[in-house]
Formats: sequence, structure tokens, C-alpha cells
Amino acid sequence: MPSSTNEPGNRHGTTLAIVAESLYLANLLLIPGIAFIALLVMYRRYRDTPPPLAFSHIQQTLSASLWAGALLIIANAAIILLGGYDGPYTWAVAITYFTMAHSTLILFGMIGLARALAGQCWRYPLIGRPLPENCPK
Repeated sequence: MPSSTNEPGNRHGTTLAIVAESLYLANLLLIPGIAFIALLVMYRRYRDTPPPLAFSHIQQTLSASLWAGALLIIANAAIILLGGYDGPYTWAVAITYFTMAHSTLILFGMIGLARALAGQCWRYPLIGRPLPENCPK
């Protein structure tokens, strides 16, 4: 039988999961880079003996952050290849990127945060890592 999220051992995992999802959203919205470094530090600190819920959320957010960075690099490369930042396609690529990729990643983070608050695991669609078997769903 799965354990309740109100047990003392699971509170720590839930808190870490919430922090991981919050850092992911902060990386996308408020303090890019700084929040990513904090997420890396969190991953290094809890990679050996984490609660399953926490480690799942930490892995998901780290993977999604790396994908977000890769998509940003791809968008910038597309702008440069299509004529540079003064070119006619700059705004088309930038608006498409922010409308489709960035907002989708933010939505994933919001769903992940809601699931962390509920004490549940959640796999980011397409870009997420496989969930551990012992993770509460």
C-alpha cells in the first residue's frame, strides 16, 4: 500500500519537489541562470539518497531546463541563419519561439508544481525522464 504524503519521511520529499519545480519556473521566468545553478546544486546534493518524489521532480526539472536552453540556442541560431538580428525574420522566429516553446515549457512547469504540491510525480511530456518505479502517482 502506498504511503501517505502526510508521513514525516514524505514531507521532506514533497518540500524538495516543490523547491525543484519553483526553481525551474524561476529559471524560465525570473532569474535565468541563477535558478539553474541552484537546481544543479540541489541535484548534486540529493542525487545519492533522495526521497523518490523529490528526485523525480529534480530530474524532470533539470532535464526540462536543459531542453529549454537547447531550444533557446536553436531559436537564436535560426535568427542568425535567417539574416541576423536586423533581418526580416527576427521577430517571426522570436515570437514563434516564445509562443510555442517557451510558453509550453512554462505550462509544463506549472503542472509539475501542482503535482509536487499534491505529493505526486509527473513526467514532462516528450522531454521528461522516465519516472522511478517507487514514485507516488
